[in-house]
Formats: sequence, structure tokens, C-alpha cells
Amino acid sequence: MDKLRIDRRWLPLNALRAFEAVAKHGSFTAAGHALLVSQSALSRHVLSLEKLIGAALFERRPHALVLTKAGEHLLPAVTKSFDRLEYAIDDIRHDGAPTLRTLRVQMPPSFAMHVAVPILREFRRANAEVDIDLISPYDIGPAQADADIAVVYSKPTVTNLVSDLLWPEQLGILCHPDLAARHAGLDLPSVIQANELIHVRLTNLPRHHLWSQFALQANLGLANVERGLVFDTAFLAVQYARSGEGLALVDLNLFAEDVASGRLVQPFPNRLDGGFGYYLTIHPEALSDTAIALFRSWLISRFGPAAAHDETVIRLAASNDA
Repeated sequence: MDKLRIDRRWLPLNALRAFEAVAKHGSFTAAGHALLVSQSALSRHVLSLEKLIGAALFERRPHALVLTKAGEHLLPAVTKSFDRLEYAIDDIRHDGAPTLRTLRVQMPPSFAMHVAVPILREFRRANAEVDIDLISPYDIGPAQADADIAVVYSKPTVTNLVSDLLWPEQLGILCHPDLAARHAGLDLPSVIQANELIHVRLTNLPRHHLWSQFALQANLGLANVERGLVFDTAFLAVQYARSGEGLALVDLNLFAEDVASGRLVQPFPNRLDGGFGYYLTIHPEALSDTAIALFRSWLISRFGPAAAHDETVIRLAASNDA
């Protein structure tokens, strides 16, 4: 028999607020100080909530509290629900006057530094009432629980989130123009053998994963690609390549401007589809949030498939004019 749905009349708001505070601060003591409530009262609230839903929300370790899967599922919904209540009440209190709304936005470091941050001013000019709190973790995979909207670097996954593919990653070799000129006429294996390789580290994958995949697809045989420098971000890898040394295997879409400007060149046409891409993700209930909807629409218009198609058409037109 299916379990009965919880009637909203009996939603334990104090227990939900206690759960959110404990999850945010990582301990009952710190949460109690923040809410001016005793630790024992918070503990009772959380226990009553766990009893109601029939699942533990925290794994209680000797020196830490860790969210369980049930806790990870519940926390974003609780946080965003309280956020929307807060914003609605503020709107009423200010009698419809525009209030500053802060969006917590997550982006991968290279995406943020190289393409998003330089143009964020455009969004802020058009939406001055929306402030941005930008976070840039290095991990591959899902967004942090407290992010309102996130661009994540990951492989395609099935989740309960609304996900928009901004672009699939296409990896290619980029290097300084002088380096390419010095090796003009040589084949790909010879150029790889003669130069330092620049790697981008991916969480939970071998240090040389991307170059190894590239070598396999390009049939490079016994070419030694497990050497060279390893960087935490593609942005740092490209910065090193700009200095004049090394071959960087990076996303050609992400660094298209470097190629267009001549700062870097792609000496060989070989490409690798590593299976990763940049995805814009939000929780379904956030679709009705005006600030989140504005930022989502702006990102899709700038970086989504339609934007990439428009940019290609413009470049082709400019090339034909030339």
C-alpha cells in the first residue's frame, strides 16, 4: 500500500528550519548558536523530522555530521522553499519596490574565468536587482546543494534536475604559434614526442586520462603521453601554452577566442569527444523563480546551441566577405 502524502497543514516548519540550520553549520552546537536555540531542542526537532519521513537525515560520526541520501534530497527543497518565502515577504514589506536578490551561482573554474566572468557585467547591467555569489569548485559532477543555478562539467546523467546542454566538449591540441612554426611539416606523433605535454586533472580519473584517450583514438601506438605537467584547470593549462611551450589538450569551444585572436593555434585537426559537456542545471521548483529564470535564459542565449550556431554563421559570413 502506498504511503499517504503529508498534508501541508501538518508540515513541521520548526523541524525543517532546524534541519536546514544543522546541515548548513555541520553541527547541532553551531546551529543552536545561530538560531538562539538549545542544542537539545534542535536535536529533538531533527529526530521528530526523521521519524516523520521514516529515514535518517544525518550520519552521526564522532566529530562530524554528514548528510545521508535522504538529507541530500531534502535540503535543497527546504532551503529554496524558505528562500522563496523570504523573498515574497520582503516584496510585500517593500510594497512592490525592487529588492536586491542574491543568486548563488556555481561554475567550473575554467568556464567561469575564461568565458563567463568577462561578460557577467552584461547581465548585471540588464538586471541590477540581481546580485551574484559565484562559487567555482574543481569537482566533476553535480552541483552543490546550496547553489541556485549551476553550470556543471560532467557526462550526461539522468537526475531529477532540469538540465540544459550548453555545449559538448570537443578536445583538440592547442599550442603557441611559434611552437607550431618550429615543427611545421612534422606528423602528429613526431610533434608529440618532441614537446612537453600539458594535462588537465579530472577528479577521480587518472592524471593523464585525456591524453591517453586522445592517443588511443588517434592510433598513436606506443607514443608516451604519460609525461609533462598536470594542472587543476584547463585555464591554467592554456596559460602555460600561451607562454610558448607545451601542447595543451583542451576544449576547443572554451578557448575558441584564443584561436581566433591568434594567441594559440590548432596544429592538427584531430579531435576527441571525451563524453563530457557543460550543463546548466536547476531544480524544477526553481523554474518559477524570476531571478533564476532570468539568469538561465541569459546563459542559454549566450552559450547554448542556438548561440553557437549564430556565432558560426557570423564567422562564415565574415570569412566570405573577406
